[in-house]
Amino acid sequence: MKAFLPIIAASVIALSATTASAKDLIRVAGNFALEHSSSLAMAKFEEELERLSNGEIDVNVFPAQQLGGAAENVQAVKIGAVEMMWVGTAYLTRTVPELEIVGLPFQFPSREQAFAIVDGPVGAALDEKLSREGMTSMGYMELGFRHMTNNVRPIETIDDIAGLKIRLQPNETHLATFRALGANPVAMDVKELYSALEQGVIDGQENPFAIINVAGYADVQKNLSNTGHFFDFISVAANKTWFDGLDADKQAMVREAMATAVAYQRQLAAEQDAAGLATLTEKGMTYTEVSPELASVLREKTAGVAAETKGRLDPELVKLLDGEIAKLGM
Repeated sequence: MKAFLPIIAASVIALSATTASAKDLIRVAGNFALEHSSSLAMAKFEEELERLSNGEIDVNVFPAQQLGGAAENVQAVKIGAVEMMWVGTAYLTRTVPELEIVGLPFQFPSREQAFAIVDGPVGAALDEKLSREGMTSMGYMELGFRHMTNNVRPIETIDDIAGLKIRLQPNETHLATFRALGANPVAMDVKELYSALEQGVIDGQENPFAIINVAGYADVQKNLSNTGHFFDFISVAANKTWFDGLDADKQAMVREAMATAVAYQRQLAAEQDAAGLATLTEKGMTYTEVSPELASVLREKTAGVAAETKGRLDPELVKLLDGEIAKLGM
């Protein structure tokens, strides 16, 4: 892991050397495809911030793993080699384990309720924990409800999941969830996923419909099911030392531009999710709707995982989450 950091630092500095001396520069790293809603939102952030600052702040966005995979982006922002990133929240859980509390299985019935949690007191508490690890939270975008694909068989019953080698993000709650379902989960960075599927190293993966579509997984996967087992977020985070070093006016401009970008992304993400499913079936994937009976079994099998995760996290944070969920009537 350490070997790549000087390479990233040298690369981004070289790419921006001519502008860094003349104006404030923000380099933003991400691993999502160019067409993904989050990448389009970061282009919106670039446009908005350069407008708000009258060109005094220059933004360089590096999507599609241009500065390495998700785990590498996290490390680069932590040490200040890159100013900002947007990354699936699961990749931050090994730095801030408490983030697992918003990634429990079958936790949110709708995207609206999911965002009510991270935009409220729970999100503020998580932001404080990120701050202690040297990162300033800039907001939460939608990654969305995650669904299963595989090359072995359609998912019609719980037995169809048994033994499947499924790639997951490096999140302990996610891994435990799939073990509880009888699968053989494998933690793997997204940069390795397509080739692993293509070569048959793993049987399948799980992602929102939009990601499955723009990443081209339909070319290497046959079966698709709307399991919706997690609702996942994208964390936008900045190096805290860098952000704290900006003057108050520039900090306000960065936050205003990012708020615009996050709102734009959430709307676009919902549209891309619906369109993604339609496109995947058009490309020839076999789509199997999860029945109410199977949905009930999946919840029953994973209920203990949620309880175990809450048991090893900050009790005050768990109490806060339970209270906020109760207010929403979930």
